[in-house]
This record gives sequence, structure tokens and C-alpha cells, in this order.
Amino acid sequence: MPTRKWSRQSRLEEGTPYPLGATWDGLGVNFALYSRHATKVELCLFDERGREQERIVLPEYTDEIWHGYLPDARPGQRYGYRVHGPYEPDAGHRFNPHKLLLDPYAKQVAGELKWAPHLFGYTLGHRDLDLSFDRRDSAPYMPKCVVIDPAFTWGRERAPATPWDRTVVYEAHVRGLTMRNGAIPEGLRGTFAGLRHDAVISHLKYLGVTAIELLPVHAFVDDQYLLDKGLRNYWGYNSIGFFAPHPRYLSGTSVTEFKQMVARMHDAGLEVILDVVYNHTAEGNELGPTLSFKGIDNTGYYRLADDRRYYINDTGTGNTFDLTNAGALRMVMDSLRYWVREMRVDGFRFDLATILGRERTGFDASCSFLDAVRQDPMLAHVKLIAEPWDIGPGGYQLGNFAPGWAEWNDKFRDNVRALWRGDPGQLAEFATRFTGSADLFDHHGRKPHSSVNFVTAHDGFTLRDLVSYNDKHNLANGEDGRDGSDNNISWNHGAEGETDDPEINALRARQMRNLLGTLLLSQGTPMLLSGDEFGHSQQGNNNAYCQDNELAWLDWEAAAAPGPQRQAAFVRRLLRLRRHYPQLRRRRFFMGEYDRAHGLHDIAWFRPDGSAMEEGDWHDGERRVLMACLDGQAPTSGLHQPEREDSLVFLFNAGDAPQEFRVPQHLQAPRLLLSTAEEPPQPEDGAWHLPPRCIVLLATRPAPAATTGEGSAATAG
Repeated sequence: MPTRKWSRQSRLEEGTPYPLGATWDGLGVNFALYSRHATKVELCLFDERGREQERIVLPEYTDEIWHGYLPDARPGQRYGYRVHGPYEPDAGHRFNPHKLLLDPYAKQVAGELKWAPHLFGYTLGHRDLDLSFDRRDSAPYMPKCVVIDPAFTWGRERAPATPWDRTVVYEAHVRGLTMRNGAIPEGLRGTFAGLRHDAVISHLKYLGVTAIELLPVHAFVDDQYLLDKGLRNYWGYNSIGFFAPHPRYLSGTSVTEFKQMVARMHDAGLEVILDVVYNHTAEGNELGPTLSFKGIDNTGYYRLADDRRYYINDTGTGNTFDLTNAGALRMVMDSLRYWVREMRVDGFRFDLATILGRERTGFDASCSFLDAVRQDPMLAHVKLIAEPWDIGPGGYQLGNFAPGWAEWNDKFRDNVRALWRGDPGQLAEFATRFTGSADLFDHHGRKPHSSVNFVTAHDGFTLRDLVSYNDKHNLANGEDGRDGSDNNISWNHGAEGETDDPEINALRARQMRNLLGTLLLSQGTPMLLSGDEFGHSQQGNNNAYCQDNELAWLDWEAAAAPGPQRQAAFVRRLLRLRRHYPQLRRRRFFMGEYDRAHGLHDIAWFRPDGSAMEEGDWHDGERRVLMACLDGQAPTSGLHQPEREDSLVFLFNAGDAPQEFRVPQHLQAPRLLLSTAEEPPQPEDGAWHLPPRCIVLLATRPAPAATTGEGSAATAG
């Protein structure tokens, strides 16, 4: 590289290897970068217009960390790195000092990536592919890191610390939730400032959810192939910076906007959970760009194949982060601690979390990362949620994560969808999923809340589309409909998409209530997809990852119509019931067996005629009706102290014909708490007559324990 004379000459001191990143101490800025195999590191300083002003060789190398201190640097300084070392792709090394690199520890990123051939460490189109070497400067096309002042006055802010058994998660997107909300000033929509607006807070409080789970907010990259089609990476599962908020989500120029949002949520009693993507980065495979980790220390951050030129791809994105490497593990742990300590978030949902638990020999619940999180005094007490699968070998690990973790339960999703669609043979599994999936989570002291129950999520149909489409309709994604799952377990109820047929629309509305009722009244931690409370539709698109537009943004004007408002009120009612009755959010699993000490079953299952379910009933593939009684006197903790609550009786009719239910005689004076039918049923001659596809919830006063009798009900088979 030719020598260049810089007009600016910053004073330089040795600095310290810790903390990593760019740290303002009130007098100057310490810069520290981990690279095990680099031979030289240059710190590059830029002005606000992106013009490179100076290159400074970091003077010290301590414990694999390059560092230096600039007394003249201040918050707001833009910077990046050029890292020297061997360019030997066959050995896994891809150093190229012509490429400006983002600091993995950057707390703020300014600007967006501009795709150009200059971003690649090799020469695009060269016959040797990535074995070639590109000498063009990528700095004009790269976003820049920004030194921040972390000072922020939190005042009286206190984390809600909502117990798991009272937690209700609301999965949302920063832009999707706010872009079409007319109550939010236009300049704040799509940002953290819009998220803290009273219009958002009041809606969450109205529903009764306790935590908002945000799709990825770490700095990420829009894929070139999407931009070429006029689309964007909407969801954000393409991270490039794990400390910096995505710049598109800032209404101004300061990351304190995120802190203000958290403080406002906490003041309203709401927790903030982040969906985080530590399994891969936006740099792709050997043919991807060189933006940060690949050029800083490729072998130190990524899992490489036996042929070191290539990447292990357990994520389906081209690369896989290597948490068996101490440097990569430290970066992820430091990132998590930063968001808890400095940004004060309340938990994390880990995308493709099986990868984080995979050692060289496969998934291990006692792997380096999971053990590190479990013993960390700062992280052990925040909410940790795993997406327990990936596409690698042995990738499906539902129920196998360590104590202290909750997990997305796709078996709950699939069974509940199939039950209400009318599929045969669902009843026995439904009893298990409805009661917290003890078959998966009742081990090592794990509790029912370990099962994060969901019927819909960002990935897949919305609730309205689930009852309106048999097939996906993803042509807007520009992939000829090949993307997105074909196994949606959905049903259009007689017409594909929107219809004016009043009978179909009434049935769809009832089915949405059935799905919502099952979700929000089951044991476990419920997760509600934003917009499902009022029936948001994506017009049959079950993979809206690239739809940063009105297809994916919630339509708040349509949500104000009578039908959507009735559905939102129904969700509110469900969550009020969940809060009021502790039987709906137990802290221990149902045993189902007769408790001689208290003379009762904590849960009992009945046929519609009031007789106990027998083994053969559970395996009757055509049976779609069930009655369940949650005894209000059953102990909810290991102290075995009896409760004094009303018993709850669920009547489920998932069939296509009306059904008569007779509540067992020992359950006295049943009264209606909830019905998903348009006209709530009333008892006639001691029987409840339910229309097709309906849930009814009753409260009863149980007779004295001695009259219930041992063996009056059977557990699910």
C-alpha cells in the first residue's frame, strides 16, 4: 500500500487491552481490538462526511489484543480498522488491509452499507474466485463506527422483574408496530422514539401483556439481492454489529434513544426482550463481503470446514459463528452483558440457539456458552429464551436446554393448529401441550414456564392468514413462491383469502378466538404475535422477511374497526382471566394422579357426558371433544399447601358438529367465564350445548373432597 501523508497527527499513547472497543473515559478514547493472527492493526479516523483523515498504527499487542489511546479523540469520532496479516484462504486467513472493517465492539454505527465490488476481499469475477486478492479501498462504501458517551440519567427507572409465571410476551417489530400509527409523529415512526410513544404503551397495557420482544435491533445489513429487487431485509436477521442499535431505528444521532425507550417501558411495567442473532453474521461464505470479523480474524470468529477455505453452514446463511473460540465467546458474552448493564434490557430470545450450544462433537447442554451464561451473575437472572433448532446435524433440541432457559415450543404450535383445523388424532397430544408439555420440560427442576407457547410468530402466517389461506402467497418476495414453509397447518374455511361470505368470516373469527383462547389459557409462557390481537393480514405471505412496507406494517386505522376491536377486547379478557386465576399459570406441572392427602386430582379429564376419559378415548383418532377440570384447591408449590380458588372447567369442541357437555356432579354451580361462540351458551337441564368449534370456560365450586373419590378421572395417555 503506498504511503500517504496525513494532515492530522493525533497524539498516541499505549492504552490498555480492556475494555475492548472504543471507550471514552472523559479525557480521551481507548481503542482495543482482538485479533489472534493479525500482524498489524491500523485505526482509521473519519470526519462526519466519511472522509478518511488519519491512519494510526495501534502501538501495543497484549494477550492477542491490539490497543492504543488517543487523548484528543472525543465522542462522535467516526472510525474503522484496517487489519494486516496473511491472505491465505486455504489456511482460513483472509486479511486484506485495503478493506475498512467495523469494530465488533462498536457501540454505534453511522451510515448504511453501499454495495460495490470494493467490499470483497477478492476480485469479483476473477477466475480464481476468493483465492484472488482485491486492492480497492472499501472505505467509501462502508458505514463507520462512532465513539459514544455512555452517560445517561436513568433516574427512578426500575426493571419490572416480572415473574415467569406472570409473563406474557408480545413479539413485535420496531417499524412494523409504529410505521402506520397515526398517533405517533411522522418523524418518530419506525424508531425507538416511536416505540416509547404513549400510543404504543397504552395499547400494550390495554391488552395486558408484560413484555415486548423486539425482532433484531442489532446493526444489520440489507442483502444486495434484495436491494436489487427494490426490497430490504425487514426482519434484521443479518447482523454485523452486536453492540450497536441498527441506525435505521434511531430518529436522531444518539443511542440514548434506545435507553429512553427502555426507561419508558419499565416505567409502564413492561419488560424489553431482544431477539438476538449470535449464530452467524452478514459476511456470508467464502464468496461473501469482508466487512468486519472475516478481515479481523476469520479463523477466530467462524467455524471452518476441514478444508479451511470453506465455512460450516449450520445456519443456512453461509457461515456459523464459532463459540468454541475464546475470542468469539468473549465477544458474545460481553455483548449480552452490555445490553443488560448499559441498555437495561430484561432478556433475550436466541435465534437458532442450538448452534450456540454446539461443540465440535455436537449439541451439549453443558457447552462453553450455555455454562458461561448460566454462571454469569448478570445474565443468570434475565429471561433467556432459546429457539431450539437449526439446520445442522442433530439440530432439533426442543426440551434439551439447560435449567434456567425457556424454549420456543413448535410442537405446541403445530398441535394446536391441527386440533382446530379438525385433523384426526390430536387429542392426547393436546392434553400434554395444554398443560405445559411436561414430556419435554419436566426435568432438572424446570417449570411449565420453560415452554414458550405460540400459535403464530414473525416467521409464518399471521393468525388471520392462518384461518384464511390454505397455501402461501409469497410472489411479492421475488422468489417465484419458492421461499417460506409449505407446511402451514392452515385452513381457509372455504375461500382462499379475503371474502365477503358472512358465514366464512364468522367461522374464521371464531377460529381466531379458539386459537387465541388456547394459547393464552394454556400452561406455559404465552407469546402473542403483534397484530394478531386485531387480525392483521399479510395477504397470505408467510415469509415477509423482506417486506419493509405496508404489507408487514400494522394497519392501525383498520384495527380501529368494530371487528378488530372486539378481537382485541377478547385478548384483553383472556389475559385478565390468566392474571386472576393462578391455576392458569401454575409454577409446577400437573401430576394428574389422585392426591390422597387432599382428596383430589389437580387436573381431571372427562368425556362430554361427564364420565372419566379412558385409555381408549385418548387414542380414538376421531374424537375432537374434551372436558378438563383444573381443581382450585390443588397445591401449586412443593409446600403442598391447598389453594382456595374456584375450580376451572374447560369444554373443548374442536369438531364440526354441536356437542352437549355435562359437568360432573361434584363440580357445583358452574358459571360461565368465557365462550368463543358468537352467542354464549347457557345451561339447559344441567347440560351445556356448544356449537361446532368452540371453547367454553366455567368456574365451579368443588364439593367436599371426600365426595370426589379416587380414580374419578384419568390422565392423558
